[in-house]
Amino acid sequence: MRLALAKLLLAFAVLALAWLAFISHVLSPEWLWPPGVLLVAAFLGHDRVLNDRARAQRLVAFYERGLARLEHRWMGHGAAGERFRDPAHPYTDDLDIFGSGSVFELLCTARTPMGEECLAAWLRAPAPPAEIRRRQQQVGALRDSRAGLDLRQDIATLGDELKLKLDPARLRAWAAAPSSGLGGGARAAYAALTVVSLASLGYAFAAGQWAPFVVLVIVQAGLVYGQGRRAGGVLSGFGANREGLNLFAGVLARIPAPRPAPSAASATNGEAALRRLARLADWIDAADSLLGHILDVTVAYSLNLAGAAEAWRRRWGAEVGAWLDQVGEFEALLALASYAFERPGDPFPEVAEAPAPAYRGEALGHPLLADPVRNSVSLDAAGDAADASAGGGAARLWMVSGSNMSGKSTLLRTVGVNAVLAQMGAPVRARSLRLTPLAVGTRLRTQDSLQQGRSGFYAEILRLRQVFDLTQGPLPVLYLFDELLEGTNSHDRVRGAGALLEAFLRRPALGLVTTHDLALAALAGELGAGVRNVHFEDQITGNDVRFDHQLRDGVVTKSNALALMRIVGLEV
Repeated sequence: MRLALAKLLLAFAVLALAWLAFISHVLSPEWLWPPGVLLVAAFLGHDRVLNDRARAQRLVAFYERGLARLEHRWMGHGAAGERFRDPAHPYTDDLDIFGSGSVFELLCTARTPMGEECLAAWLRAPAPPAEIRRRQQQVGALRDSRAGLDLRQDIATLGDELKLKLDPARLRAWAAAPSSGLGGGARAAYAALTVVSLASLGYAFAAGQWAPFVVLVIVQAGLVYGQGRRAGGVLSGFGANREGLNLFAGVLARIPAPRPAPSAASATNGEAALRRLARLADWIDAADSLLGHILDVTVAYSLNLAGAAEAWRRRWGAEVGAWLDQVGEFEALLALASYAFERPGDPFPEVAEAPAPAYRGEALGHPLLADPVRNSVSLDAAGDAADASAGGGAARLWMVSGSNMSGKSTLLRTVGVNAVLAQMGAPVRARSLRLTPLAVGTRLRTQDSLQQGRSGFYAEILRLRQVFDLTQGPLPVLYLFDELLEGTNSHDRVRGAGALLEAFLRRPALGLVTTHDLALAALAGELGAGVRNVHFEDQITGNDVRFDHQLRDGVVTKSNALALMRIVGLEV
């Protein structure tokens, strides 16, 4: 505020002295120098103060977001990743991976679209064990070092989001596009035409001979018209503005060596190159203005810009894809490092190849819950089948029975989300987790569709077919089914579920299936070894229903449906 007032006073002083010097002739013009220099210094100082304040505000916001995550106030205030939602994906919708209050929103601290896209890709598909271990090592280094914290702070304070435009796909395509023909000799010719045009304009003012300049205006108008499509493709194709490119350059410059790019020198040069393209973007933004159209026919403005952009693309285009990938991966690693830093009690899982699929989680909790109840789950295709069926060890399939609201669906999501986190290189909400590479497939939510003419049951069996088809892929499957075949009658449900689960048991797959229907729980004996019954239960006292959400062995022996109906006032 004081600097703004000083600028105003100095501006008035300069105007007053200019009046006295040039209008009243009372003072020498030399008196303008001291306040003029001070005014320039005040403008520069004020800009620096404003930039420092904006950076401090972004840093405060960075820590406030971190506190909100620690205090479980983060939902609905971050990047939700809605653009990555895909109802056809085998697990992301069921496990709340994208959307408001999702796993993506919890994890994502990326500032660029590349970082968001890389993080989303990691959430959508498991990485090989060697890649998971590499990410774990990098995340651990970024989490534990002071340099890692400084990097997270530094990137959080880069740029102004409000004006940012950066489309990685368009920039990548523009950089790899074939030459427009406006570089090289054409660029030199347009530059020479501009010099001649400016010289003819000066001659016109000096000698009053406007004919040469008018001829050149007509020539340039024809060239701009004839080359407009090609120039437009170069100038409008890269899908970024100055702010977006500067943010890209700023993040790229902060990636520590060794870099995953072809060379560290390439990325170092990349910052300078991107900042040059950012400056060029400012000039390109003015091309569609009235002044830009006037300059088109006087100095071949758009053709010269297109030539400069083509020259940049020829020099740096082959590197752009690597820079985009570097920034995306680096921001995704930083996001996981922030998550790991804020949850020091969450360990990295052990993901390793094994002859048979396995998932052994001790004290698993759901990461989206503030204080989750913990349960252990042990699935192993190589476990002792007899011991499993007796309820004492790991099994290939767990049948989870229990009453309404007891925690069955949350258990499925807990197992699934931790499998996703484990196979993207993130810490897990557990005391420990050991698993083999697994393709996750779920059926927790299905809806009928009036537009597509599908009933709820038909939508469910289509989803079950999708998950079953995963078993023909390269990875064993972890399948999670909530209330299996709930859309049909009890007779068909038992027969269909038995046949389906028997088919899964013959495949390289592990699973959890929940049910209210005790007839389904009884299938464990019919399906043979490798199936284990577990359950949740509740305690009802008067009008009070309490859940401890703890898994127990065996089949549930009581139901709360009638009690809940009476509690809400239904006369049953």
